Amino acid sequence: MTSPFTLGFDQVRDELMLMQPSGCYWLTANRQEDARILARQCIAAQRSVTLIASGLAPETLLSPAPVGGPAAIPLFSLPETRRALLAFTNDLARVLPEKPRLVLFFAPATLWEKLSQEELRQWTKRLQHFLAAKPIALLIISFGSVINTLRGQLQTLYRHVDGLAQLDWQQDSWDYRINWWANGGGMLADRELRLALNMDQFTLQEQEQSAPLTLNDETLWLAEKSVLEGAPPLSNQWTLYEDNADLHNRAQQANAATVIFSLQHNDQIPTLAEQIHNLRRTRGSGLKIVVREMRPSLRYSDERLLLACGVNSIVPVNATMSRFLTMLEGIQGQSYNRHVPADLQALMKSMQPLQARGYLTLPEFCQSVTLLVNNTLLPENGKGLLVALRPVPELKPEQALTLCKPRRYGDLVTLVGDRLYLFLSSCRFSDLNTALKFIFQLPHDEIFSNRLVWHEDLQILSEVRQMTSQVPTAWRDAPVPRAPEQTVAAPVVTERRQPQNIILGQDSPDNLP
Repeated sequence: MTSPFTLGFDQVRDELMLMQPSGCYWLTANRQEDARILARQCIAAQRSVTLIASGLAPETLLSPAPVGGPAAIPLFSLPETRRALLAFTNDLARVLPEKPRLVLFFAPATLWEKLSQEELRQWTKRLQHFLAAKPIALLIISFGSVINTLRGQLQTLYRHVDGLAQLDWQQDSWDYRINWWANGGGMLADRELRLALNMDQFTLQEQEQSAPLTLNDETLWLAEKSVLEGAPPLSNQWTLYEDNADLHNRAQQANAATVIFSLQHNDQIPTLAEQIHNLRRTRGSGLKIVVREMRPSLRYSDERLLLACGVNSIVPVNATMSRFLTMLEGIQGQSYNRHVPADLQALMKSMQPLQARGYLTLPEFCQSVTLLVNNTLLPENGKGLLVALRPVPELKPEQALTLCKPRRYGDLVTLVGDRLYLFLSSCRFSDLNTALKFIFQLPHDEIFSNRLVWHEDLQILSEVRQMTSQVPTAWRDAPVPRAPEQTVAAPVVTERRQPQNIILGQDSPDNLP
């Protein structure tokens, strides 16, 4: 019985790196230098190996000579052509002896761009038939700039490939991710190891994670088409959808892809929050969810609601395309670790608790503001702004009130003495001038002579208590007394004189002699 072959990693369990005879295993790496170290380390751990290279001379992989490994290594080169790749299985059958050995095929990922998805499937299927019942294991190591495209194609070939893994450089270490791996004891899937480079060999840096990771589609980008501003898909990993509903339906099968929703109008917020909440609760923390604001529509409370539902990042409307793409790069590798409540309606109610707007009487105003500020589900010192505005001397407070038109739920106004009090729910201090501009029909700097602003919870509650003290609670609901009746003298009615017609040119009867 032929013994299994090994990748040669130091301190890694055998079941994660053993390769069984008659099996085909595929490793991918972003950088060629990482793939070269991986190949040399594997060669050094074998008793018998055959090296096939494409795109470079096989001798370059063995210079300097690896420490260990067989004394003699057969070397072959494969031209970077479609014809040579399709004839690969026939060439193996012609040149390989029926002896136990590991065949290492080292080639750039661009070589498989010459094959369609179906041709690649047929190619791996022929390899599987060739290796069946032979004491040979085939290890393919690929690398290059288009490696993500190849990785996406290999995800569907689990029937014909016994092991698939990838090596990604992380600046100071390497992530070794196993999609699936068959060994003598069965098959493992979804594992991640952190490797370090020591003396030109990869070694285990830390203990492997106990929980499986599902990262097979992490290089996919699923987006609503308007987020690219009319541009076509940026690469083969990008897929565009007509609207957010189609995007949501596709994202329900994703695990770690980047999902990008568009926001055109504020009316979309409830539906968008429901879609994001569903994805985060059902697909887990690996999914990267992004919302791009296409038109000015997001309020601070809306941003907090979307973040609480599971959004990784919100791209503001003023972000350029380059800035947008940079923000997408910034969230790669992230995991959403915040808790998302199961009850969406309760979550939305807690994020947007005030369902009133406009003018309220002073008692109603104080009660509403106090309830909101005491809501522990909202962020501390971030529930809104309390603003006191004093009109200019030429303007009465009642006249200034007629110019106040709050349009947003949670924006309240009341009158106290010679001042207007505004409460702007979920409004940041930096946005105060913008909010006042939309609330008042005339420039607010011309209407009011001064203003006071409270933004911290304790400050707001303290001021509301002082406002409440001005309400005469003891007799607030008492009936209004009627004024005493008074006797009014009846007016004197005089007879109204009636006009008389006078004919000019005739003598009046009063003037006759």
